[in-house]
Amino acid sequence: METKGAYPSSYGLNNHGLRNLRTAYWNLSSAALIERAIRRGEGEMTYRGSLLCLTGERTGRSPKDKFIVQSDPSNTLINWNKFNVATTREKFNSLHSDMMTYLYGKDVFVRDCFVGADPDYRMPIRVITEYAWHNLFALNMFIRPAWGSTLNHVPEFTIISVPDFHADPRRQGLNSEAFIMIDFEQKMVLIGGTQYAGEIKKSVFTLLNHLLPQRDVLPMHCSANVGHHGDVALFFGLSGTGKTTLSADPRRPLIGDDEHGWSPNGIYNFEGGCYAKCIRLTEEHEPQIYRALKFGSILENVVIQRGTRMPDFNDESITENTRAAYPIDFIDNAVHESYAGHPKHVVFLTCDASGVLPPIAKLSHEQAMYHFLSGYTAKVAGTEAGITEPTVTFSMLFGAPFFTQRPMVYAQLLGERIRQHRAHCWLVNTGWTGGSFGVGQRMSLKHTRALLNAALDDQLRDVAFQADEIFGLQIPQSCPNVPSEILNPRNTWSNPAAYNEKARHLAGLFRDNFKQFTDVTREVAAAGPKI
Repeated sequence: METKGAYPSSYGLNNHGLRNLRTAYWNLSSAALIERAIRRGEGEMTYRGSLLCLTGERTGRSPKDKFIVQSDPSNTLINWNKFNVATTREKFNSLHSDMMTYLYGKDVFVRDCFVGADPDYRMPIRVITEYAWHNLFALNMFIRPAWGSTLNHVPEFTIISVPDFHADPRRQGLNSEAFIMIDFEQKMVLIGGTQYAGEIKKSVFTLLNHLLPQRDVLPMHCSANVGHHGDVALFFGLSGTGKTTLSADPRRPLIGDDEHGWSPNGIYNFEGGCYAKCIRLTEEHEPQIYRALKFGSILENVVIQRGTRMPDFNDESITENTRAAYPIDFIDNAVHESYAGHPKHVVFLTCDASGVLPPIAKLSHEQAMYHFLSGYTAKVAGTEAGITEPTVTFSMLFGAPFFTQRPMVYAQLLGERIRQHRAHCWLVNTGWTGGSFGVGQRMSLKHTRALLNAALDDQLRDVAFQADEIFGLQIPQSCPNVPSEILNPRNTWSNPAAYNEKARHLAGLFRDNFKQFTDVTREVAAAGPKI
């Protein structure tokens, strides 16, 4: 086996079962990876220098293809459900052996890096990829070691991504040719049969969600930024609800766009990069994201014009789930250390396809716990395979597919942190208004930003609030730079009876979903909608 690249670790690939390779490329720079990706036919350059790559049939995550090895001691902690599906050590080892055989005589790309910006909670990982551009993705998304410091890098977990290796679902007991298989005891993740780079990122998030509560850290599917007075804000939400867009605020330095930990020290980013949706991206509305798309960044499944190689961000012919991956320092005002103090504001983002939730509402502590556990939104088109239009869902903790333990483990940590640091909690609807999907229109980004600015700047502290009679949410009666008539969603519907019917229907869905949480306090259970 030939070794090329920079500073290969003394902890060799034989520790992962990799032998008889043709070439192992260690810790290549972004320029070297881009050159090799283009030479190998994995992508092409856009006019501004981004590397454009297509992911083939799978343009989103494949949650039905994720499996966790059932073994002690992790077995006692895992909440087995439709997202955490058990498999055996024998199946994992068989799949691993077949992958290693497939890689005989082939090239691999090795990335030694870290997750967790806070040095007290940082974890070394290794990402081994079949594709050069997937290694660039790992370089962009995770925390880069100091140049030359990887010689003694020993990963706590290793992720092996081999997209062109397809499983035999009948022989190996899988749902398809794709798989994401996690073994917490062997500290390894296997990914195959899918070119979608987001599986690498989310498998690492799943690892942290499992490990960190045992260290008194709340892992969160949220973005975070901080005001110039040190006032941190968290933005919880599923993909497509606006976490990246709304946290990329020129007024407030960015801590991170998707995954964070809330430790006794404060908030810290798990990652070193951003993975932004870029459908209908414009410089006017999302200037920081737009300007980050330069040399070193990746565009995923974006359509470009053949002559000019200019991206057409409005073209969804490949997928609605077009993506951009770039290092966080490509954002002009990112927080260099990627960590800060404890939050002053906690925002739950929902893309309400029903069109009945207000654009912003203040939550009590009990309501915050209720909505965190409920995780209501609409899955937007393209984020997962098979989703073509907004679909109502309740994804507990705003990220159910990624959390391995019982939901109350995370909810209790959040409740304790909110109480201890007296954080203000808000529900923000970035979905529809004036009617449900197909009738109403998507909430104005301009108005959403204005509402958030007012909340984070404490401009809503002294305004009058009115409780919604069905959902119990406290709705402001006025807000600077926002028409007062849009604040109460009932007023935006032309047919009040249709609004009432839709609102009662959604309230019933909330009630039915919350029946699964039998271990909450009476106060939290009573904080939901009233029918």
